[in-house]
Amino acid sequence: MTDTSNTRPTDSEVQSPPQSRVHRLMRYIIPVVAAALLWAVPCWVLLYSGQHWPLPVTLAGTALLTLGLICMPLAMVRGHGRRQQDWAAIVGDTLLGTVWVLFTWSVLLGVFLRLALTVTGVGDGQDRARLVAWAVLGISSGLLAWGYAEARRVPRVRRLDVELPRLGAGLDGLRVALITDTHYGPLERARWSARVCETVNNLEADLVCHTGDIADGTAERRRAQAAPLGTVKATRARVYVTGNHEYYSEAQGWVDLMDELGWEPLRNRHLLLERGGDTLVVAGVDDVTAESSGLAGHRAHLAGALDGADPDLPVLLLAHQPKFVDRATEAGIDLQLSGHTHGGQIWPFHHLVRLDQPAISGLTRHGPRTLLYTSRGTGFWGPPFRIFAPSEIALLVLRSPQKPTSP
Repeated sequence: MTDTSNTRPTDSEVQSPPQSRVHRLMRYIIPVVAAALLWAVPCWVLLYSGQHWPLPVTLAGTALLTLGLICMPLAMVRGHGRRQQDWAAIVGDTLLGTVWVLFTWSVLLGVFLRLALTVTGVGDGQDRARLVAWAVLGISSGLLAWGYAEARRVPRVRRLDVELPRLGAGLDGLRVALITDTHYGPLERARWSARVCETVNNLEADLVCHTGDIADGTAERRRAQAAPLGTVKATRARVYVTGNHEYYSEAQGWVDLMDELGWEPLRNRHLLLERGGDTLVVAGVDDVTAESSGLAGHRAHLAGALDGADPDLPVLLLAHQPKFVDRATEAGIDLQLSGHTHGGQIWPFHHLVRLDQPAISGLTRHGPRTLLYTSRGTGFWGPPFRIFAPSEIALLVLRSPQKPTSP
């Protein structure tokens, strides 16, 4: 394997222009308004849409939901703001996931189940309202319990063959393992991290890739959770690129730690992977948000990543966000590996993700040549739930249309 790279940029913080008072105020008002809407709908569907519960039940339910409304934004600010207190982040994130599920099923069942009960003539108004309320509570509780188990388990391996027309026969069968969005964070997951790395090692991959969002928090705070990444094995290389969350948590600290753990940074640079007389360009770019982070030398620079590479060689590109595929397609990239979307993480959030990204998960084609593989992610961000969006470790076996020569 040959290393071809540009001079590695260093992080240097620059002064950002001061934010206006209105802008700072809106940063707090918008989350509070959104939180109020998320809590108000379940409150109405569960307590005030015709159930006529005994007064103590109504008062207790209202108090509980109001407490959630008050605590969630306060905990989120305390947990993810300047103080970054892990216990507060856990409380705020859990409440966020819980109310999202309650809101979703309050809307769905509050409309469709109530309509079905009305059409079929089941009970009177009060009976139907209570059936909807119990259905919302039952389904939400079940999904949250299942979603928590899904988020905390070691991801299943998702295997698929990917044919690249320009891939030489000598590289046929190259095994590429992809992990991404590990999001080491407030919930201690060092043991989980070690088991993930053991799973990756069992794949006996030639190339292991991490496409960013390693953690939430600085490298110093999350070192114990990230340390098992140093045990990952690959016959050729272990490479990574930065995600947007690295730029929330002292990006240079993560670059330094990944270097210490033995991972090759593909920050707007590339490596040449050679086997059987054929060559694959393995390139990577910083996240698309890097330039706005205020760190000098950080940006998504595809031309720099490919500088010096033979344009006739196939290219495997690491880019954190799927939407970078527009630039990859223009450059004739053969395969882009991305994460970022989490597959939506908690259904039906994937519909909102789709507004920002061209793909949610899996293998998609873009333009005449470019393939994009989007991972649902290895860990989870924020709410410790995964509902109808399972985590994954991907194993992509690259295939050449040419038959390899028999030894």
